[in-house]
Amino acid sequence: MAITASQVKELREKTGAGMMDCKKALTECDGDMAKAVDWLREKGMSKAEKKAGRIAAEGLTRVAAQGNHAVIFEVNSETDFVAKNEQFLHVLDVLQASLLETKPASLEEALKVSTPEGTVEEVITNATATIGEKISFRRIDVVEKKDDEIFGTYMHMGGKISAVVVLKGTQDVQIAKNIAMQVASMSPVYVSQSEIPSDVVEHERELQMQMMQNDPKMAGKPEKVLQGILKGKVDKHFKDLCLNDQEYFLEPKQKVSQFLKENGAEAVCFIRYQAGEGIEKKEENFAEEVMSQIKG
Repeated sequence: MAITASQVKELREKTGAGMMDCKKALTECDGDMAKAVDWLREKGMSKAEKKAGRIAAEGLTRVAAQGNHAVIFEVNSETDFVAKNEQFLHVLDVLQASLLETKPASLEEALKVSTPEGTVEEVITNATATIGEKISFRRIDVVEKKDDEIFGTYMHMGGKISAVVVLKGTQDVQIAKNIAMQVASMSPVYVSQSEIPSDVVEHERELQMQMMQNDPKMAGKPEKVLQGILKGKVDKHFKDLCLNDQEYFLEPKQKVSQFLKENGAEAVCFIRYQAGEGIEKKEENFAEEVMSQIKG
């Protein structure tokens, strides 16, 4: 199939690989973007893991806890300027109070929640009209804890990143907040390796195995040695994805799990939001925009 320039551009943005490498990867994989990312990783040409979470939209997230419930949500705007606007911040304040009180189970339910200024959907619609940019309520999660557990919440840069964690075995507010800061800053995906789905682990094993097979340094090594190297590579890949295995940001020589154990605590779960993650920002072509206005 013919590979388009836009496909090459998209793959380059995702991986940081060179233009010709991206075109070759897409050609080899018949235009399949996911397979092309893996192909580039196998060939050592990709920086995908560092770029995968690239932020491409504006807005803010919020997190708040009350009693045994916490709510974390995201509202998007078109520009960062509007995200700092007092009207936009007021919208988040209005939504936070009502969402925390009602604890909606889904995005659909959240949009119907009543606030002092109308339903959430109406508040968003009115904000779009008054602010002059498209404002959207993107997502929400409600977290519940047990009586003997504790919430830790943290917002970074006014809500560019928000995190909520649940700990058990401690009621220390500072410890809980520190772990929320860990989640916000280090972006774990799982609490521990036992949570990683088997198909995800198997996919990584296959990918690392293919990369080893393409590595001349691995030729001639005994099978037992190769299996040990493979396990080490897979474990290393997942180490930074698991909260318990990460280096504790306040004491890098110590793992998070060790810090928690010393304090009689254990991480139960967490949720991390980063404003705009996974959304591709529309790129404006200034010349085309000017020409369209002249013609229009």
